Amino acid sequence: MWRRFGLLHIFGVNIKQREICPTPFETVVSNPTLVNIGQVLTNFSIKVHLPIKGLIKATIFKQFCGGETIKECDKTVKELGRFKIGTILDYSVEGKETEHDFEVCAIETIATIAKAKDDSLIPFCVFKVTGLARLSLLEKVTSAKPLTLDEKKEFDLIENRVDRICKAAHEAGTPVFIDAEESWIQKAIDDLANKMMATYNIQKPIVYNTFQMYCKDKMAYLKHSFAVAKQHNYYLGAKLVRGAYMEKERARAAEKNYPSPIQGKKEDTDNDYDAALLFCVENIDRIAICAGTHNENSSMNLVQLMKDKNITENNKHIFFSQLLGMSDHISYNLADAGYNVAKYVPYGPVNEVLPYLIRRAQENTSVKGQTGRELSLIIKEKQRRKTSQ
Repeated sequence: MWRRFGLLHIFGVNIKQREICPTPFETVVSNPTLVNIGQVLTNFSIKVHLPIKGLIKATIFKQFCGGETIKECDKTVKELGRFKIGTILDYSVEGKETEHDFEVCAIETIATIAKAKDDSLIPFCVFKVTGLARLSLLEKVTSAKPLTLDEKKEFDLIENRVDRICKAAHEAGTPVFIDAEESWIQKAIDDLANKMMATYNIQKPIVYNTFQMYCKDKMAYLKHSFAVAKQHNYYLGAKLVRGAYMEKERARAAEKNYPSPIQGKKEDTDNDYDAALLFCVENIDRIAICAGTHNENSSMNLVQLMKDKNITENNKHIFFSQLLGMSDHISYNLADAGYNVAKYVPYGPVNEVLPYLIRRAQENTSVKGQTGRELSLIIKEKQRRKTSQ
C-alpha cells in the first residue's frame, strides 16, 4: 500500500529503493471519464439499495479511509507509525441535519480525542463545524442576520458542542483542528475558533483554525488573527491549506452576482500560501502551524525556511500533513528526514462517507490531481530504474 519514490532528493533524504507499481484501482481513478461514470453509478446504486458496499470498501474506501470505526483504524495508525508518520483521525460523515446526528458527531469526535490521549501515534484530531450544526444557520450567523429566539438557542447548542470538544482536547493535551468550509459560513466558524483559542491556547496551542489560502483575503486575515492572539496573549494555531471548494465558490458567486472570493490565478494562491508559511515561521514562537499541502514546492519551501531560520526538524510547532492515499512520496520522505508528519485518516460507515470519497476521486482526476500525478511518478520511476540498470 505504501510507496516511497526516492524522487525528492532535494530534501536531502536517502530513501532505500523499493519495488513499486500502480494498482488497477489507481489506474482507474486517474481517468476522469471512469470516475464520472463511477459517481453516477454509485449514487444510483445507493439510491436503489444495490449491494455494492463491499465493492466500495475494497476499492476507493480502502484507498482513502482507515476504516468504519476508530477501532478499525488501528491497523492504519500502526502502519503509518512504523514510518514515523502520525495519524489525524477524521470522522468524515457529512450531510446530517438533526440535533441527534450533531450530538453523535460531537461524541464521536471526543472519542477520537480520548483515543489520541493514550496513543502517541495520533498527534491531532479534527472536526468540521458542519458536522455539529445546520449549514443554513451558520450561513445566517455569518451574514449577521438577526436570529429568532429558537435559533439563538440552537446556536448555543452548537457552541456548547464545539466547546466540549475543545475542552476535551485541552484536558487530554491533544491539539484539534477546526476545518475551514465554504466562505458563506466561514465567519461563524472563524468566530467560534477564535473564541476557543482565546480560552484553550493560553499555555500552548491546542485549537487550530484553518486558513484556505485560495481566498483573496486570507493572508490579511492570518495576520489579523495573529495580532488578536498577541493582544489577548494566546497562541495562534494555524492549519494552512490551499482550499477545497473552488468550483462551488465560483459557481455561487456567479449565480448570486457577487465578486468571487477565490484568487484569480493559481499563482496568486501559491504566492499567498508561501507568504503564509514565511509569516508563521517568522513568528514560530507564538504560532503553531500545520502545512496541509500536497504541493511539493511548498513542502520544500517550508523545509528551506526551517533551515534558514535554524529551526530543528522536529520543532513541535511545525507539522506537515497530507491525506491518506495521497502524496505518499512527500509524507514518507519528510518523515524519514525527521520532520513532523501526520496523515489525515478519514473513517466512518461506508455509505455515509461517500460524499468525501467522491470528492477525493474527482480531485485526483485533474492534471494536477495527486493520484494521476503519482501514477505518472510511479511509471517514470520504473522507467528510470530500467535505464539505470
